[in-house]
Amino acid sequence: MAQFDPTHHPHRRFNPLTNEYILVSPQRSKRPWLGQVEPSQPTDLLQFDPKCYLCPGNFRAGGEKTEKYEHTYTFENDYAAILPPPVPAPPPVSHPLLTIQPVSGGCDVLIFHPRHDLTIPRLTLEDISRIIEEWIRIYRKRGAEEGIKHVQIFENKGSIMGCSNPHPHGQVWSMSSIPTLPSVEIASLIRYSQTEQPPSDAPKGPDDHPCLLCEYAFTEAKLGERVVVKNQHWVALVPWWATWPFEILLLPYHRHIPSIFHLTPEENLSFASIISKITIRYDNLFLCSFAYSMGIHQRPVPLASPEDTDEHDVCHLHLHFDPPLLRSASVKKFIAGIELMAEVQRDLTPEQAAERLRACSETHYLDKGSEHRGIH
Repeated sequence: MAQFDPTHHPHRRFNPLTNEYILVSPQRSKRPWLGQVEPSQPTDLLQFDPKCYLCPGNFRAGGEKTEKYEHTYTFENDYAAILPPPVPAPPPVSHPLLTIQPVSGGCDVLIFHPRHDLTIPRLTLEDISRIIEEWIRIYRKRGAEEGIKHVQIFENKGSIMGCSNPHPHGQVWSMSSIPTLPSVEIASLIRYSQTEQPPSDAPKGPDDHPCLLCEYAFTEAKLGERVVVKNQHWVALVPWWATWPFEILLLPYHRHIPSIFHLTPEENLSFASIISKITIRYDNLFLCSFAYSMGIHQRPVPLASPEDTDEHDVCHLHLHFDPPLLRSASVKKFIAGIELMAEVQRDLTPEQAAERLRACSETHYLDKGSEHRGIH
């Protein structure tokens, strides 16, 4: 019998954050593609679009005027998916299987930059640092509001990820309950911290308990085969259990950090740097404005001070980058069929994906020959 080869033989990989398996079928990467082809993302956008709701000084669809901002700008979403309290109590349910739970909170839109044509990979490190500072400000502000139990920061980039406006922006949704995916991750982190683990040199969580993501980040940084890029504080890698072809997990690997509120100035600066390096590599992979959904997972809400602690300090700050593109700028992965009915499946192994991303230049393909990026 032939020796097992993970680059050829189908196998399953376990995700300890979600307690789910993923099917890896590397032999399928050679199959021909006659399916749907996506339109290319535009790269010739105007610097200022008079029809854009998010460009400085323009009126939005709801009639409100966007300020003439110079850096980042945040406003409450005109078409929020979550509404502020008070929320009417629902009627009694007719059966225990028909449970309903009211939810309240708020939705903010965070514009990254006044230039309509500059996405994160084409911004300066100073610009990205301002975005991070605004993430921290909104996280603290919304997380301190009465009744808010979770603050979710995210960005959808590209129309195939549901982004309705190409102007560089992200969102922050604040909720009166902890959503499903963060709840599952937190439960896994708590369970791991309470279980006796083998001795390790990895950083530890609160009260010197083992931390699943401290251990994982430390291990991956040491092995290196799934690492895309790392610096003095952060490691970006294609996780062992990646769902999306070029998925990246970004997390600190030298110490346990519960949230962006706990970052030091040095960690903040290297955070901006590695976000830039990740997103530039994405664009360079297929020479396009690379679509993705990015989300920050951390403590559900901050405490009054970074020195304060509670049971949610078991959370370890990390970012998920989930991009849909599979083979080129026009062919994406679909979650359908076996993925919806049985188990998520991928063709490219995480190691192969990491190798391809590592090989990408750290100079944006549109800026080659230029000494500066994001000039404005």
